[in-house]
This record gives sequence, structure tokens and C-alpha cells, in this order.
Amino acid sequence: MKFLDQVQIYIESGSGGPGAASFRREKYVPRGGPDGGDGGKGGDLLFHVNPGMNTLLHLSHKRKYRAENGRPGEGNLRTGADGSDLVLEVPQGTLVKSKDGEVLLDLKEKDKTYLFLKGGRGGKGNNHFKSSINQAPTKVQPGESGIQMDIVLELKLMADVGLVGYPNAGKSTLISVISAAKPKIADYPFTTLKPSLGMVDLGEGYSCVVADIPGLIPGAHKGVGLGTQFLKHIERTRVFIHLVDASPFAQQEPVKAYQDIMTELEEHDKMNRDLPGYQKLTGRKQMVVLNKLDTIDESQAEELKKAFQDIGVEVLIISATSHYGLQSLKYKLKEILYGKTESE
Repeated sequence: MKFLDQVQIYIESGSGGPGAASFRREKYVPRGGPDGGDGGKGGDLLFHVNPGMNTLLHLSHKRKYRAENGRPGEGNLRTGADGSDLVLEVPQGTLVKSKDGEVLLDLKEKDKTYLFLKGGRGGKGNNHFKSSINQAPTKVQPGESGIQMDIVLELKLMADVGLVGYPNAGKSTLISVISAAKPKIADYPFTTLKPSLGMVDLGEGYSCVVADIPGLIPGAHKGVGLGTQFLKHIERTRVFIHLVDASPFAQQEPVKAYQDIMTELEEHDKMNRDLPGYQKLTGRKQMVVLNKLDTIDESQAEELKKAFQDIGVEVLIISATSHYGLQSLKYKLKEILYGKTESE
């Protein structure tokens, strides 16, 4: 299915039905009083978080979404039927925003239904307006109007761990071998054009959700490459695995590649630090992992480890292709996420 993480739509709750102006008409009852019933309530507009969804594509095919209006009241004190509610299904992690960018609702609890727009109340029929001086009122209330709004739905994926790094660092290969996710894998930049989620078994009953974020390059925070379109998807992750291509064929020298991506995270923080509730990306725990050990020898691997140590960064060396070091990576993840070490 095509991935879509932002859509603008018009939504409206149902209006209440009008009350009825009616008078009792029965044989042998010459002075029947008012018997107009109330209008029905308008339908509510709700959002339901569907954990099986990971795109907003299904909401892009229509521009307007309206709940049903309440039905008018009828004679003989019959209340009009309530309008049907409209429930919009969305993925976990969807934000409901105003057109101005204000966050109105954060849909982050899976399988939960959120009431967003209440339907209008039904109007009162003329039965309610009878008095000692007005035995035959014709006054009724119109139904209360529904609430109308243009909104932007924006998806930010929910994951424990985010994989970040240059294109072709091996993120898609890594997530495919440590989880059941099957992202597209090829030997050219920007193979991954949409985030992928995978459940990783860490052993002893522990697991985590890992997100494969499309590759970042210098200028990503300004929209270069796939840029800000995907930087936002790592805002909800607790831990980063910063994957670095250690092969001789890497498009960037490993230490420089690491520093480039850290700069992009820092710049993204600067651009978003004043947003309510924003949490710095550079303040998250991270693992720096050198990938493609199968393409270098032991002495080269030691040189790379020392180069990172010189800038104060400890690294783990793996090969996603040969599966070398993957168990150590899982042990480290379990320790960071749950405080559990291998010996425990």
C-alpha cells in the first residue's frame, strides 16, 4: 500500500433536527393541544486508532467528511431519529492539527476511540412552549448546527527504536534480519521511500518496535533529499540506532557520516524547539553501530573503533548481511530499553 503521512480534510459533525410544530387531531377532541416532538441529535465525529494501519492514504480520496444530521421531530410527540456518528479510522501516532499548525488532538493510544466534534442538539417541538396564555404555540426550535472545521492529519510513527543514517548504510537490511519487516533493499541511494516498522524479539519475553527511517543527508532539516518529511517520524522514538557504513565503498568517511547526521538532528531541534511538548532528538539515548564488517579486515575495524573513541563515541561493529554482532546489538537494546543485561 502507498504510504501517505499527511492529509488535509474538511470535517463536520451532524446538525440537530428541528422540532415539530404539530397539533393533536383526533375525532371527538375538538381542542387538541400542541404535540410537536423534538428533533433528533446530530451525529458525532470521532477518530478510532487502528493499530493495523500505517498510512493516511484512505482519507485522501475524499475532501469532506460529515456525520449524519438528526431527523426532524414529528407529531404525536415523536422525537426525530438521531443522526449516525461518523468514525474515521487512523493509524496510531496521528496528530490532528488546525490549518495553522496547532495540535488539537494526539491519537497515540491504540484501539482507543476519541470524540472530536459533538453533534448538534435537536430542537424542541412546540409542545414545550405551551402556557396558560398560549394554548396553541407555533414556536419551535431549530436544531443546533454541527461543528465545521478544516484540519490537517499528520502521522508520526510510534516506535521504541529509530534507525538513522545515510542512505545505503544498511538500515533496511538490518531491520529485515532482526524482525519480520520486509522493506525494499537495493544498492542505490534512497531505496527506502517510506518508513518501515518491525517487531524485534529481544529474548526472555522482551521485545521492541524498530522503525527504519529513510536515509538522511546534509540539509535534510531544510527538506533536502527526503528531509523533514521523515525526520518527524523519529520524534517519538525512545532510542536511536545510528547506523554507519564502514565499508570501503561508503559514500562518506564513517566519522564524517556520523557527524553529518548528528548535525541534521541538532538543526531539526533548533527549528522545532519552541513547539509545545517538543523533545530534543539529540537528547535521546543512542547506539552508534558500524555496519558491513564483512567488507573490512580486523585491523581496519580496530582503526575505525579508535577513530570514534577519539571523538568520545563508543561503537558496536556488526554485519547485517552475515548476521555478525546482531545478538550483541539486541542485548544492548534490551539493556537501554529495559535495564536488562545479558547476565540477567
